[in-house]
Amino acid sequence: MLHEPSGPADSRATLIRPEESSAASRRSRPWSMPPDLLADATKRLRAAVLIYALGFFLAGLAPALVFTHAREMLFASPAFWLPPIASITGALGIAALITWTSFTDRAKLRIGLGFEVLGSFGIAAAEYQGVTAPIMGMHGMAGFGLSWVVTWVLLFSVVVPTPPVLATIVAICSVAAVPVTYAAGVSFGLNVPLAPEVFFFSLVFPYLVVVVMVWTASYVVYGLGTAVRKARELGSYRLERRLGQGGMGEVWRARHRMLARPAAIKLIRPEFLGPSDARRHDLIERFEREAQATALLRSPHTVAVYDFGTADDGTFYYVMELLDGFDLDELVTRFGPMPPERVVYLLRQVAESLAEAHEAGLIHRDVKPANLYACRYGREVDFMKVLDFGLVKTREPDGPVGSSRPGRQVAGGTPAFMSPEQVLGDEAIDARTDIYALGCVAYWLLTGQPVFTGTTPMDTMMKQVSVEPEPPSKRTAQPIPPVLEAIVMRCLAKESAHRPQSADELRELLEAVPLRDRWTEERAQDWWNSSAGK
Repeated sequence: MLHEPSGPADSRATLIRPEESSAASRRSRPWSMPPDLLADATKRLRAAVLIYALGFFLAGLAPALVFTHAREMLFASPAFWLPPIASITGALGIAALITWTSFTDRAKLRIGLGFEVLGSFGIAAAEYQGVTAPIMGMHGMAGFGLSWVVTWVLLFSVVVPTPPVLATIVAICSVAAVPVTYAAGVSFGLNVPLAPEVFFFSLVFPYLVVVVMVWTASYVVYGLGTAVRKARELGSYRLERRLGQGGMGEVWRARHRMLARPAAIKLIRPEFLGPSDARRHDLIERFEREAQATALLRSPHTVAVYDFGTADDGTFYYVMELLDGFDLDELVTRFGPMPPERVVYLLRQVAESLAEAHEAGLIHRDVKPANLYACRYGREVDFMKVLDFGLVKTREPDGPVGSSRPGRQVAGGTPAFMSPEQVLGDEAIDARTDIYALGCVAYWLLTGQPVFTGTTPMDTMMKQVSVEPEPPSKRTAQPIPPVLEAIVMRCLAKESAHRPQSADELRELLEAVPLRDRWTEERAQDWWNSSAGK
């Protein structure tokens, strides 16, 4: 999953315009819409099909359940009861197919278009049976009112976004049900013959107008969907589905347009960067510099950064590898506290990532369970990845750890995982700030509870400064090795000088913890096989 980053050459990438797309992108493709919009269209299709079934039942079968004469008329001939029963059965079958099959959303929409045609014939067959005389219209001319086929076809054009040409073809086939069904009834002696001009202006011409309306509706609706897709193109990547939203922006699942490589893209919107243009420019420069530095990190436990850039609207984005697994916040929330041996196994990997970052002068400052990801990585499981290195603090290359360029810090951190010096802001921030946060993470993994919980974020932060933490063994029923507990409490020391002085030192301490059981690759694989799918 690791790839060479594309480098800073595209640091001013802009939204791709239609004329800038490749030849492959310019080719017309059915449903070239974002997957989330296709999924929404599939849900609407299912609702439309169920409405069709309900409407047919209320109009075609419900009266026969209440009124004797309606029941006698319905069962007088198969031509009267077969269309509604077949149509309702078909609609319910399509709804089930959409709901419980593993077909792609595009395939489901194609099936839906087929049912649009068949459903139109069902409506027409129910309406135009046994017509003995045309209805008198305006000016004394014989004719018919518009069929319910019109409602069904127009509903479909709005509910299911379809390329205009395809929508028009399907609409022609659908509205053709009216003249074809009536003509079939005439050939079987069920309907009265009509003069050619009456047939055309009653059963053909109005539906040609409907086809034009369908083309217009599909052009607008589908055009909006494709506009969303184009607006979601960032550099060489296309946004597909939003994965989450945080205090500084959004994370989207994306795909490289040419390589078809999946990725995760974090978007930092201009509104999150402050009202001042000068401050925005300053922060964008900082993010770009740090994205470049992060892309140079080679620890397998650091999320890989592929690319970064700034869109036309001022949105800063950076592209990361897409991971398959759980962040540690979700992991504990869903499955409960972890055994000590697993905690040691995971934290050693995190410490390895932080050690390289600290050596490169990058202080994370927001180490928390949500930024630590346990994932499947190739054939390995419980493989840790440290996220959000794009928003770190950078020290001067020749300065002491903790010094930074004036005016270039981003206020950040999560109260439950902030070190005392980070809360007070009166000491140099260095690697030991991340060590404190990692102690808070270890506490969470062992107990399922944060070290401190206040009534407000500020209350939590003040407890980080002034309240001594309770040992994790007091907050959980599971036994915790005393050596491991001592390491966690040392990480949580108020004075940074009393903590492990580096991530390397912390990793060595964790490796030396005497454990009754070991968390092996076999145990990890068993856990993922049995629990990860729940």
